[in-house]
Amino acid sequence: MILIFRRKLMYGNRFHLPHRKNSAEVRTKKLDSSGAVIISMAQSIGAPCEPVVKAGDHVKTGQLIADSEAFMSAPIYSSVTGRVIAERNILGINGNLDKALVIEPDPKQIMCEKIAPPVINSRADFIEAVRKSGLVGLGGAGFPTHVKLGFDPEKYKIDTLIINGAECEPYITSDYREFMESSDEVIKGAKLIMKWCGIGRTIIGIEKSSPDAIRHMRDVIEEKKEENITVKPLPTNFPQGAEKVLIYNTTRRVVNEGELPLAAGCLVINVSGAAFIAKYVQSGIPLISRRITVDGNIVNKPSNYLVPVGMTLGELMKKADLRLQPDRIIFGGPMMGQSVYDPDTPVCKTTGAVLFFKDMPEYRISACIRCGKCLRACSMNLMPTEFMKAYEMRDMKMLRKLRVNLCMECGSCSYICPAKRNITERNKLAKELLRKLEKQQGKQ
Repeated sequence: MILIFRRKLMYGNRFHLPHRKNSAEVRTKKLDSSGAVIISMAQSIGAPCEPVVKAGDHVKTGQLIADSEAFMSAPIYSSVTGRVIAERNILGINGNLDKALVIEPDPKQIMCEKIAPPVINSRADFIEAVRKSGLVGLGGAGFPTHVKLGFDPEKYKIDTLIINGAECEPYITSDYREFMESSDEVIKGAKLIMKWCGIGRTIIGIEKSSPDAIRHMRDVIEEKKEENITVKPLPTNFPQGAEKVLIYNTTRRVVNEGELPLAAGCLVINVSGAAFIAKYVQSGIPLISRRITVDGNIVNKPSNYLVPVGMTLGELMKKADLRLQPDRIIFGGPMMGQSVYDPDTPVCKTTGAVLFFKDMPEYRISACIRCGKCLRACSMNLMPTEFMKAYEMRDMKMLRKLRVNLCMECGSCSYICPAKRNITERNKLAKELLRKLEKQQGKQ
């Protein structure tokens, strides 16, 4: 009975969060950087890039400044015209020391003369164009998009492209604005992927809490008479935007442990990524800017801004119209984002929001009361409290048995816990410990 009950919860999660989409109807405003930009060489979950320019060099907007020969990586371009004044290490939000280039902008910004729309005559051309664009997953994970599109068609029979517009985190509205401001590009990007990757249909997943986006995209699809593209209204649950949850709620297909979404015949692309592909194919301008939501309880006017990659937190604070000095700043959403404190922390390709807070409640952690709320909140049918116990005992065998690697680190267990225990944090540490151990065993 327990197993049946838990399996039902896996696909019928009713975990709701307050939306707080304060910036939803605020049109995106472009912000230029007046100070130095700091462009990290680690802009994806893949291998970091190595600079191809050095201190003293003058670079133009859109010029290649770093690349890597690694397959799991994506090139990096300058977001401004200016002089490279330093190459130094910065502390990334993941705690790692990352190499970065510091560029001082010129008063006059000039687009690099080498920029031109890519020539695409085949699937290989299309995938190479996406690689050269520098695109990585814009939903937060930062998976190099050309790797995702470069699946083996003999191994994986992909029949469905899913455009992820399930913006389930509170506050963030940058993807919603993509639908409302760049709907044509979203459709064009989907059609390009379908054409060159041989995919028969597209499902655009949007939460029911965004009825205007659903209505707008359906109107655009009807106007363009796109028979193979549909909009799927999704339950307003968290974490609706997670790939495995999204795939189930759009196609009723299950991605099993250890499998990629490709194994379920699905390819998932964030809505902003799909729109960017269309824009890049038309203009040739690589990924050098990000639309981010700026919000929080001390922001006078929550807004969406288009900012250059590398704009620092300190400069963004000056432009964000804050009532008070924040005591907590989060890159990303409040559930899966990460706290930052260094004013030199730069906006990266994967940054979707910057949230500013003051006087947030402080909780006292107490013992687990075994209420089971974290189990019911977990959309992946896992046992978060048992992860914590196994991690603290360094029981690697139990962590594997409990399938800790299925944890998507969504934060639901920590949020719902009445004892305010740092469950998600321990789950992350457990996964990292298991990875290190398996890597060591692989070398022996």
